[in-house]
Amino acid sequence: MPPTIVSPADCEVRAVIRFLSAKGVKPIDIHREICEVYKQNIMSDGMVRKWVRAFTDGRTNVHDEERSGRPSVVNEDLVQKVDEKVRENRRFTISSLYDCFPQCSRSVLYRSVTENLNYRKLCSRWVPKMLTDLHKNQRLGSALTFLERYRNEGEDFFRPNCYW
Repeated sequence: MPPTIVSPADCEVRAVIRFLSAKGVKPIDIHREICEVYKQNIMSDGMVRKWVRAFTDGRTNVHDEERSGRPSVVNEDLVQKVDEKVRENRRFTISSLYDCFPQCSRSVLYRSVTENLNYRKLCSRWVPKMLTDLHKNQRLGSALTFLERYRNEGEDFFRPNCYW
């Protein structure tokens, strides 16, 4: 028994169908051979017949065609509004954001925050993944201030300034 090929690309299987169809092999025999080499349920007999018919009718492309799909609700206006809400309160949750934008699903809002706006959750706050030069300079300034205070105050630097 020949070795099986695990998880082939769809276009690879279609290329085999196109090749065997061009040689004049019947669809049922093409299906049998594909199942031997790939795996039992790689493609149904009906789908093999459909692809043989498509290649016989003149189709040459074995790749998926572009499909319009469902229109995306994510647009620049929505991303900008979500960004404004995030900047108002960095300790938001996706559910609280969903309350402000009920027309969008939670997964769309999460994807907008993480992919479009490049935020990530850090200590229960949403922060930008990439720091701007201004942020880097502010962090450097804060770090230098803390180091200077530690040099001047020593261990007292870690004690709170106010006593309750």
